[in-house]
Amino acid sequence: MRARQFIPALLLALLAAGCGGKAEAPADAAPEAGVENRGGDTANWWDSLPRAEWSLYEKIVQDQDWFEVYRIADGVYAIYEPGQFEEVISFLIEGSEKALLFDTGLGIGDMRRVVEQLTTLDVVVLNSHTHYDHIGGNHQFEFIYGRDTAYTRGRMRGSSTGDVAEFISDGWIWKELPDGFVATEYRSQPFLISEIVDEGSVIDVGGRRLEVLVTPGHAPDSICLIDRANRLLFTGDTFYLAPLYTHIPGSSFDDYVASAARLAGLAGDIDSAMTSHNVPVVDGSYMTALGKAFADIVAGSATDYVVTDGNREYQFDGFSVIVREEDVK
Repeated sequence: MRARQFIPALLLALLAAGCGGKAEAPADAAPEAGVENRGGDTANWWDSLPRAEWSLYEKIVQDQDWFEVYRIADGVYAIYEPGQFEEVISFLIEGSEKALLFDTGLGIGDMRRVVEQLTTLDVVVLNSHTHYDHIGGNHQFEFIYGRDTAYTRGRMRGSSTGDVAEFISDGWIWKELPDGFVATEYRSQPFLISEIVDEGSVIDVGGRRLEVLVTPGHAPDSICLIDRANRLLFTGDTFYLAPLYTHIPGSSFDDYVASAARLAGLAGDIDSAMTSHNVPVVDGSYMTALGKAFADIVAGSATDYVVTDGNREYQFDGFSVIVREEDVK
């Protein structure tokens, strides 16, 4: 899950130049429509679209308007869903023998169809965590890696329509929904895990080894993937350029502190981090910034914050951290 993006200073010139037309607000959206409990300044979030960073990458043709697909590195595709507030990104990572789909999106568009237009390899799935916006297409795939946690097992059972109705309501969607999509029937579908992975598990897709790092905080079952040979880190929702959530149900500020410190320790081992919301790639140095941000909150030296929805939102360069008041010592 995510909220608005903060724009690093290095991108201001690119934004000024523009990268295409503005997104159009939903015809039935209320003025200043936004979402609750996702930090401040979410009103009319679609006004930030299109994001300039995407213009740096090759756009790949596929036949669903709901998705945008970009080649962001050798053998790596970002599958982007900019029509809904999460602006979630799933990653297809190709090897010589098979491809790994890291997350399956919202379940609004047809993820299986997108993937089949990108690769002829057998595809396996691994989720960065099991929030609704990362498991929406899981049921379309035969082989899924996953954690063995109580939280994961609960999410495997799927959701009711009521559990996720908010996420396709006014203020959350600006883009036209796909033909055949029935809003009243929208839910997370049940799925099965084929093979358990945990800390240190390695998925070899052929000439590419992807190592699992357990990084709880955003969710109890959150993981990252590191491709050490190519110096890439796939962060899931542990980091992206927007408010980071330690305040939502299932999240843990203390766990996030430890995970942030761990990723900071990997900054020298990577060149780029692939993030799962808003924009697909950030410099690896952001992992150092992530660790320092959480350490400063714990130490009480982070003082730049606003209170939104009863939570503190601490501001940093390019991102923020939302913390429950009771978690701030």
